[in-house]
Amino acid sequence: MEILFLGTCACDFSKRLDEDLKFKFDKDVRRSSAMLINGRFLVDCGVHTLNSLAIANIPTSDITDIFITHTHRDHFNADNINAIAAERTEPLRVWINSNANTEMLKNVEIKPLEYFQKGEICDGCTVVSLPANHDPIASPQHFYFEINGKKTFYGCDGAWLFNRTYYYLKDKRLDLCVLDCTSGDYDGDFRMGEHNSIPMLRVMLPSLRTFKVIDEASTVYFSHLAPSLHASHDETVKIAEKIGASVAYDGLKITV
Repeated sequence: MEILFLGTCACDFSKRLDEDLKFKFDKDVRRSSAMLINGRFLVDCGVHTLNSLAIANIPTSDITDIFITHTHRDHFNADNINAIAAERTEPLRVWINSNANTEMLKNVEIKPLEYFQKGEICDGCTVVSLPANHDPIASPQHFYFEINGKKTFYGCDGAWLFNRTYYYLKDKRLDLCVLDCTSGDYDGDFRMGEHNSIPMLRVMLPSLRTFKVIDEASTVYFSHLAPSLHASHDETVKIAEKIGASVAYDGLKITV
């Protein structure tokens, strides 16, 4: 399974994205959160996703499916989704919470998901919608994917894990686990009701290992970072390594 992180930011975007970084990635200047799986499955499509695809030389016509975690504009940009749909000869499939408003989307096939509902993507590849602890008005969901025999959890924009989500993931032994890390390495952040901080992740990761959600073979990445709340990327990498995780950055490619 090939993973490309197209964007790894929370919503505190740098002005440099409109100035000297229009055509390249920078580890410390992050774009709206998005991840591409196997060159065709796009997780979230926010304000910068078309720009990120262009920098990565990924034709938008290659995208067959988009999976929307929630409808905040940094994850769900209707104009960009419609632009991708316009490049395709077959309908673009958009997997989204069944409560979300999709009236602004054109020429797409809406694939509404209920929590814990399994969707058949293609050729035995599946997705499951899981409850996410985030703004309920934005119809949030996390995703559990099984693609080419690999198990992936994508949990960006959401704090901790809801009880039902935690128990669904029990014994999954994920190949890839991508977790929200909006806030940095300090205590007392008010966002703990809907975003993770590094101190929270210090608590979570051992519990996930105890519950066999992840093990020593799992790859764990932190994403959805707010640069204004973190140290530099390189410093954050050192912090994450101490608790058995890596830090994603825009343009990062990995094979799981």
